[in-house]
Amino acid sequence: VELVESGGGQVQAGGSLRLSCVASEVIFSIMAMGWFRQVPGKERELVAGITNSGSTYYTDAVKDRFTISADNAKNTVYLQMNSLKPEDTAHYYCALTFSWPNFGEGYWGRGTQVTVSS
Repeated sequence: VELVESGGGQVQAGGSLRLSCVASEVIFSIMAMGWFRQVPGKERELVAGITNSGSTYYTDAVKDRFTISADNAKNTVYLQMNSLKPEDTAHYYCALTFSWPNFGEGYWGRGTQVTVSS
């Protein structure tokens, strides 16, 4: 399974971006998906996730600002990011797993950079 992220870029604080992740195969019905982010020197963290049943998860830092959604017909998962803050600056990755919330043996994209300026 190949994952390709897009939608990153540079935005001012308070702005919005929508990340997209397209999967090469139809697997959303049996897998959970997640968006992670990583900054240099820190561990990769799970920002948001969505299970195959539609349940969602958000880390506290992004609740009420980010929204994860999936379009099964397009093999695509989105991360709508609103009210962006400089601390949201990171490289964002999407990932798939058969065993939510464990992504260690799942599939990963190469990521897209998000930079939020103050």
